[in-house]
Order: sequence, then structure tokens, then C-alpha cells
Amino acid sequence: MPVAAGFPFFPLDERGTGMWHIGCCGFPKSRSIYFRTFPVVEVQQTFYDPPQPKTLRRWREEAGRDFIFTMKAWQLITHPASSPTYRRLRRPLAPEERPMAGLFQATPVVERGWAATVEAAAALAAAVVVLQCPASFTPTPEHLRNLEAFLERIGAVPFRVAWEPRGDWPDPVIQRICERYGLIHAVDPFARPPVTGEIAYFRLHGRTGYAYRYTDADLEELWSRCQGFREVFVLFNNASMWEDALRFQQLVEGLKS
Repeated sequence: MPVAAGFPFFPLDERGTGMWHIGCCGFPKSRSIYFRTFPVVEVQQTFYDPPQPKTLRRWREEAGRDFIFTMKAWQLITHPASSPTYRRLRRPLAPEERPMAGLFQATPVVERGWAATVEAAAALAAAVVVLQCPASFTPTPEHLRNLEAFLERIGAVPFRVAWEPRGDWPDPVIQRICERYGLIHAVDPFARPPVTGEIAYFRLHGRTGYAYRYTDADLEELWSRCQGFREVFVLFNNASMWEDALRFQQLVEGLKS
């Protein structure tokens, strides 16, 4: 069953650039400052261990009606228990649960991870949920079976689902899966272009790593890579994400005026 396209599309403006949503992966400043500065955030805590729904509902109220939340799906769905990110779980997995974690397996652990992700998305009224895969999740027959069976099981959902495969995935395989299940192909635009159109979901990890600071020339190139989509999410995920996102937001406002 395809994933529901629950997030609205917006018409292109006369310059053909559509809607722009610029922000950060996480809160590099206090939430109150962040909500006054940017129109969107990608919540990271939901990947490590989702906060309580009442906490996320409070964030939703603090942000205001027009603010957009996106979020990462809980790592129990995507990452094996050997991932160092599991150290941040409030309740460590039991020994018998560890083999059942991640890789989109049809297990109670993955199903629990998805149920908590959906609950968190509802509390935030999230527009997009990101399935970020580890580099170890390669396009083997077993991984493909697990992924597609998972996407069949989750059915229609009230948000868009973005998928960020990493490693050596052939474009035709990514495109087939995205088209069949209505996924947005999430990418770092400096690493590769997406295979899907309409909505771009860009996660900027730094051209040479997390410590990278984007130059003015980089941001002008990023502007050009954002053209032609009906809607563009640009989320910075580097050490200087706050400053770089601000600079890019100012660039876009100047070029669109």
C-alpha cells in the first residue's frame, strides 16, 4: 500500500521556485529563539529516544500554528543495536531484543519503534518523518525485502515520509521504491541530486564533514540546486548550522524579493 501524500503541495510562484522551508537539524539555540528565527526544524531527539508526547505537544504549542516540524524516525526502526547511538536510549534493549532491532525487520522491536514514531509525529503535527538509514543498510535482497515489507505494513499515514539511503544505492532502485511508496528521496544536495521531484528534502551534512562551514559560493550553488521544485526543505546539519542557515535564509529572501 502506498504511503499517503498527507502533506499539501503549494503552487509555484512566478519565478518557479515554490515554497521554501529553511532551518536546522535540531535546536542549536533555545527553542524560543529558534521559533522566532526559522520556519521549520527537523527534530533529532525522536531518533535517539522520543520525548514524551506531552513534551512534544508543548513544543507544538510554543512554536505556533504556522511553524513546521519534521522529525527523524526512531532508530529502533532503521539502525541495528550495534550502533553507538543506542547508548542514548533511556531503557537499554534487553539481550533478546537486540537482534530484533533496526533494518526494517518484521519484529516487535521495530513495530514498537514505528508506533512511538507515529505518536511523536501526531504530537508535533509533523509534516515529514525521515527514515535515515545507516551506511550498513545496503541494497541486498534481504534489506530490500525488509524495507518494502515495512512500507507495505505501515500503510497510509498523515505525513510525508522521506527516505535517506546512504552508501551505494543504484538510482533506479531508489526511484522504484520512492515512486511505489510515495517517498521523498532525502539527500545532501552537494553529494547527489534526488531522484524524486515535486518536493526536495535537503539535509546538509557539511561538504567535508560536520565541522565544515558553508562559503558564500556554496550557498549560491545551493540556491541553484533548489530550483524547479514545488517545495524545498533545506535543513543544515553541521557545526555552524545556525549561522549557515541564517545566511542562506537571508540570501533566499534577497533573491526572491
